[in-house]
Amino acid sequence: MKNGKLLLGILSLGLLVSSCYTEVIIEDEFIEESPVNTALVLESFDLWYVDINATKGNGEVPFLQRAFTLSFDRGVLLANNNLVGIGKTGNGLGIDVGSYGTLFGAVEIDNDVDGTWVLDVFAVNSHSLELYDSRSNTSYILRGYQRNGFDYDQIFYDNIHYFLQEYEAWEKTYTSKLGAINDFDEENFLQFVAGNNGDFFRSSIDGSGTAIPNLQWDFEGDYEVFDVANDPTFKTLTLDYDFLDNDYFELYVIDDNTIELYHVDSGTVYEFQGRGYIEYLKGNKKVGKKRSKVKNSIMNVTKQRKM
Repeated sequence: MKNGKLLLGILSLGLLVSSCYTEVIIEDEFIEESPVNTALVLESFDLWYVDINATKGNGEVPFLQRAFTLSFDRGVLLANNNLVGIGKTGNGLGIDVGSYGTLFGAVEIDNDVDGTWVLDVFAVNSHSLELYDSRSNTSYILRGYQRNGFDYDQIFYDNIHYFLQEYEAWEKTYTSKLGAINDFDEENFLQFVAGNNGDFFRSSIDGSGTAIPNLQWDFEGDYEVFDVANDPTFKTLTLDYDFLDNDYFELYVIDDNTIELYHVDSGTVYEFQGRGYIEYLKGNKKVGKKRSKVKNSIMNVTKQRKM
């Protein structure tokens, strides 16, 4: 992290490179630039991916902690805070979350929920910036992309555990006729929750069509999404019930409202649809979700579901 303000020297590079860039490292020199040029640098890419795993420091800037991407659009700050609809919402740029103005090597952001923040802007290389909050001594790394070269699918699958949390509940809508009878047949609703002491799930055997506020949660426990070696879009899910056995599934995304769980032990296929979409920072102003440094564990398994 920096102790002073590094004024931007990547304007010409940022305007020339595209998503298929060659990385050019900037020398450690301070280059005086105007607020106008600072704005041009921030606006030189359509999207800035917030690389949360590269964050340094023990504090946080709440709106950066929530965002998957940021876009600086002529004074309007846009963000993709949800995975549901990513690539489509706001023509791929997300929703309006505030406004910004540029200073000498810094940006002043007025976020709709979190108020005003002045962040120093540092050049990392030809396609990466560092936003530094001096109050908390915390840095965020942003990677620049043009919209037509941004891999929305990869962002989705890299962060799929957050996708499960973007609905108030998931309702079972299909159970295959093939497959052995098992206890999970009785569970009709799932809920995935971000907790202060780790993520957890709850499940209900209430009948299909039960309104979300009326659900009685019968079981709960920890859950974990796993990556699978050499297949970036193949995920597995374990439900670790308190005081009960575990359930293991192959997890497939049908669309951003439907998931398929293949119960490997029984050979049963289930489909669930999301109910009660939670849109962060728009309309209902729910802001509970915050990203954290996460690296999924890797399973060395072979896909069992016959597609």
